Amino acid sequence: MALAKLGVVVLDCPDPLALAEFYAAVIGGTPAPADETWVDLKGYEGTPLAFQKAPGLVPPKWPAPDGSQQFHLDLTVEDMDAAEKEVLALGATVLDAADRDRSWRVYADPAGHPFCLCAC
Repeated sequence: MALAKLGVVVLDCPDPLALAEFYAAVIGGTPAPADETWVDLKGYEGTPLAFQKAPGLVPPKWPAPDGSQQFHLDLTVEDMDAAEKEVLALGATVLDAADRDRSWRVYADPAGHPFCLCAC
């Protein structure tokens, strides 16, 4: 029997509304600010996602030199090249997309959190 249920995935970031707007453009939904420190992403299918103000956030390294990576989001897409073009236009940066034959590519969102586009 489970001790708990996953309620929401929260991404710490310097600007919660800006990052919520990025993810709304990528996965859908509408940013719903509770206040200047917290924004929920509402109205899309999937795991609940929220954004919390963390002014001193230091983005994780990808890959971590010592293997101690934090976590990342896997986002399933139908057209990898088209999705890549869109996320880059929205402000993502490429972290690892050199192998174009793989079924996944790694990017960082505007706050530096890694995420993968996956054609799996």
